[in-house]
Amino acid sequence: MHGVGTAFSAITIVNALPTGIGCAIGIELPATAEVDLTVRDRSAPFELRIAPTSRTRLVETAVRTGIARYLPDSSAAAEVRLRSEIPVARGLKSSSAVASAVLLAVADAADQHPTAQEIASLSADVGREAGVSATGAFDDALAGLQPGFVVTDNREKRVLRSEALTDDWEVAVLVPPGTHRPSPEWASQFAREHDAGRRAVDAARSGDWAEAMRRNTELVERVMGYDYAPLRSALHRAGAGAAGVSGLGPALAALAPPHRTDEILARLAREPGEHLRVGFVRNGPGAPRMAP
Repeated sequence: MHGVGTAFSAITIVNALPTGIGCAIGIELPATAEVDLTVRDRSAPFELRIAPTSRTRLVETAVRTGIARYLPDSSAAAEVRLRSEIPVARGLKSSSAVASAVLLAVADAADQHPTAQEIASLSADVGREAGVSATGAFDDALAGLQPGFVVTDNREKRVLRSEALTDDWEVAVLVPPGTHRPSPEWASQFAREHDAGRRAVDAARSGDWAEAMRRNTELVERVMGYDYAPLRSALHRAGAGAAGVSGLGPALAALAPPHRTDEILARLAREPGEHLRVGFVRNGPGAPRMAP
């Protein structure tokens, strides 16, 4: 049984750590998983064959979760191959995308066709069980599976609002050197920012994405110790409609119309790291717009 699944990176509009409510939008940096399954009697031991560089607790948990969901009462020998264009531990949701891609591949091998919300829900479970996410990152996983902004309550895995990005916008991303520790290690520090986080959530639920991103970024910078304020001001002058830290960083994303992206990238090129020009996710099952 062979299956393939692809999910995408996402950038943060509002981090869910302070309040449990998050907002994100998907960008076209893909993670793809291929899975070959040999289904066996449940009493047989589970076997996983994967390159050592890709074998993590996250991947193994995703395979086990997918088999339990889509091939119940079975065990399997699974061979997994992963390809990802998403920088790891930089705030660009690589864990959510990889978990979702593996789950989709297992579902495809089982000839099942789950919704984006079902896969995002399972991906959130995988992230918590694997210890890479404090909230489960339901918002990040869902954003990487469908187009547009999503605002979600990650505690209840419930969509509060989703909205298409109607204009032909792009994102410019600065990916500096260095990585961050997993979000569970930061949970207590972010919990102290509940009131500031609530204001960012309120802006997102009203559809003011730029204000939400600004408030969230100021919060994240305080907790994580980043000093992006001068750079963010320069990006706004260069034409960015919104700019801010993605996830726990250190990645910084700027949303802009295509005719301003070159100027924004020229400004980002003065900073050390990778400099990416990426489109937003445009295809997927989508989701109905929810009342704020």
